[in-house]
Amino acid sequence: MSSLAFNSVLLHISTQLTTGQLDSMKYLCGDIGKGVLENIKSGTQLFQVLTERGKLGADKTEYLAKLLKEIERIDLLEKLNNFESGPGDGDDQPDVAERAKLDIATKVIAENLGRTWRKLGRKLGLTDVKLESVSRRHTDLEETTRELLKEWRRSRGAGARASDLVGALRACQLNLTADKVEESLLTH
Repeated sequence: MSSLAFNSVLLHISTQLTTGQLDSMKYLCGDIGKGVLENIKSGTQLFQVLTERGKLGADKTEYLAKLLKEIERIDLLEKLNNFESGPGDGDDQPDVAERAKLDIATKVIAENLGRTWRKLGRKLGLTDVKLESVSRRHTDLEETTRELLKEWRRSRGAGARASDLVGALRACQLNLTADKVEESLLTH
């Protein structure tokens, strides 16, 4: 992902921060030094200092993610996570018919999967870091599964197929859920 795209995400995050939230973030960055922090008046200035100190970059977003979580701006954290997911963003999507199949499969899987969502996520090729990120964002199992499948679709881009989901379910011995997905795809 280009630095322009990353800077665009940072600019968006900066414009969404209230003065109080920026002050909270500055407080959490106490190791930067009081003199430097007093001169920071915007999110972009804070991000610039974090970049200069080696705490922030296009491939190093963990520190900013922690700050956003601490100030309870989960919406901005998701914006940052969407940037991290890389390939598959934007126009790189399956055709309309396949998207409809994926939507049906996602609905059925989310309603039926339960606590085995991590097993399916690993079988679909998502990293443990991504699975942990999904887990932190949601406590409800159905919503966690939806987020998991959204991340998988984003990572696969135009190559995402409902048949891949069915295959992964069967590989995890989740045949009943796989059967329900196939049945729903046939009736729609």
